[in-house]
Amino acid sequence: MAESRLNERALKALKAGETVWDTEVRGLGGRLRVDGGDVQFIFKFRSPVERDATGRRRQRFLTIGRWGRGDYGIDDARKAATAHRDALRQGRDPAGERDARKAMMTVAQLCDAYLAALPTLLLRRARRPKKDSTVASDKGRIERHIKPLLGSLPVDAVTRKHIVAFMHDVAAGATAKREKLDKKRALSNVRGGKGVATRTVGLLGGIFTWAIAEGIRSDNPVRGVTRFADQRRERRLSDEEYSQLGKGLDIAAADGVNATGIAAARLLTLSGWRMSDATNLRRTNIDAARRIALLRDTKSGDSHRPLAQAALAVIENQPKTSNPYVFPARVESKPLQGLPRMWETIRAKAGLPDDVTLHVLRHSFASLASDLGYSDAVIGALIGHKREGITARYTHADDAVVLRAADEVARVTLALMAGRSRDEATQAGIELRAHGNAVSGGISPAALASQSA
Repeated sequence: MAESRLNERALKALKAGETVWDTEVRGLGGRLRVDGGDVQFIFKFRSPVERDATGRRRQRFLTIGRWGRGDYGIDDARKAATAHRDALRQGRDPAGERDARKAMMTVAQLCDAYLAALPTLLLRRARRPKKDSTVASDKGRIERHIKPLLGSLPVDAVTRKHIVAFMHDVAAGATAKREKLDKKRALSNVRGGKGVATRTVGLLGGIFTWAIAEGIRSDNPVRGVTRFADQRRERRLSDEEYSQLGKGLDIAAADGVNATGIAAARLLTLSGWRMSDATNLRRTNIDAARRIALLRDTKSGDSHRPLAQAALAVIENQPKTSNPYVFPARVESKPLQGLPRMWETIRAKAGLPDDVTLHVLRHSFASLASDLGYSDAVIGALIGHKREGITARYTHADDAVVLRAADEVARVTLALMAGRSRDEATQAGIELRAHGNAVSGGISPAALASQSA
């Protein structure tokens, strides 16, 4: 066992079974158990409470952590060893305290307790419980990322350094895997990446905030951690892509693609709604006379949405069946399933790039509304953003200005889908605003666009 001031050179020179002891902090060492393994920082001391057969204080070893994997640097190890030495001077037993921590609640147990408490917890901003879909996402992130990497740690042992290392590990794909599910031929494809890492660290922050409220821990180790920038999806359709989409929907219909899926995609294009807003839409939610849809249990709670006449035409042209949903599944009383898969077929037939998702339709609608000069409050009313403030509070879905905005954006959208230029499409919308007229007619983009001429 050599003695040296611990440095990178000394640690890299270690061979299997060797330990080098620091000359700066007594008791601190670096040890390599096997070739190719990790160098471990250890702390050697005499227990203040345990004696051996001869009556001498028993010699103990504590593992501080790994070197070279981001857990501990040499300075970090010296600080930890110094803290152990201070504890010994106070008559405390570092090994006993470690054993007590092992008996404490782990991060995995904390996560389980948090999930069990979720039904009674209210979101601070919305003042309502999390949606079932959000709870399912939380469970997935806990099981797939948090438990595998942090689950065995005692709750009070988690530091900001652990959180930072966790975030970078998830971003690098440390928890990525493919696995079979119980359902036949179903696979779970768990991905890493910066977006997943950022959102999972955000969930950890909420879990530790709850732990503070419950008296389980006194501080939040996530606080102060700089996360990756949120990669907001700012993709929108170009004028040419709108034209491709219009043709692609017609091609999909001619090729026998699911007509219900085509209609749902058309509604999303003309309304800026989320996918779940359309697939969960029931006929009883529609007030055709006022041109309003009441959407229940959306991401932002109950939501009143204005309906452009063109969007209402899509809804009213859907075959009426005993199924209560506007866009029904083949299974009785179930909403449409598999719309993302149907959209991929439509997208391919339209010749649109892979990054044109259903969400891009929503962002494109909002962007067109902004191009036409509508305020954030009006755009929020159109697409169902959670709105706050005095102006937004008095912007209602059935206001004449909001209905005209819905009609104008839909009219411009249809004109672009019919292959008309931006100037022609915008002029059609401006004329509609000037006259206060509503779009009417069927669901063909070309037909509806021609009416705006």
